[in-house]
Amino acid sequence: MAKAVSKKPVAAKKAPKTARYSRILLKLSGEALMGETGFGVCPDTVDFIAREIKNTVAHKTQIAVVIGGGNIFRGIEAATSGMERVSADYMGMLATTINALALQNALERHDIETRVQSAIEMNEICEPYIRRKAVRHLEKGRVVIFAAGTGNPYFTTDTAAALRAMEMNAEIILKATKVDGVYTSDPVKHKGARKFSTIRYIDVLKRGLHVMDSTAISLCMDNELPIMVFNLMGKGNIRNIVTGKRVGTYIGA
Repeated sequence: MAKAVSKKPVAAKKAPKTARYSRILLKLSGEALMGETGFGVCPDTVDFIAREIKNTVAHKTQIAVVIGGGNIFRGIEAATSGMERVSADYMGMLATTINALALQNALERHDIETRVQSAIEMNEICEPYIRRKAVRHLEKGRVVIFAAGTGNPYFTTDTAAALRAMEMNAEIILKATKVDGVYTSDPVKHKGARKFSTIRYIDVLKRGLHVMDSTAISLCMDNELPIMVFNLMGKGNIRNIVTGKRVGTYIGA
């Protein structure tokens, strides 16, 4: 009689992970939202950003967002014009909240669940910033938009982005700009400007390159949090970075 041969169960093949980063923080400037207009929020531009985020969420990447308010109000410029810096900065924080609500609306029109959390309490329009709650939203696949910077004057939204990225345990900051990376000088003004494919934090500081403010760069350097600088309006750029393709300039150790 033939002896029965026991067969070991075959382990199910795991689906390939398409995303290199499982959690990112996207830093948007307020100026990015105004598109070609000189002021305010351009609906077409905000809708484009929402679609780019949606395409990235499809790769199961958790996304947190920090938005500036320069398209509505810029605190430093107001302070140099005679306004008290603290008051000007608080006005800038309110401007970031307007932008956050605009992006939330655009994302939800594309069926992306979104939460806005503010460093300044505005209970009627958004949640207060609570770290554990924000992490839970991300784990549930929701996009979380952080408004009002750090909630303190004298700190930029760049610094807020670095701070929130570390609090959320993000693996990288995606810094969206109008150009496709970091250059030796402004490529719009200087045709001979050379683009970096990679650059160290310390070199960004030494060269005085205006990528993010020095506090934000130092914070990322101290905690070894990489930054990818890229062109926001390049279609598919956010998704390409998340899936491991080299886009823009990588800033790291």
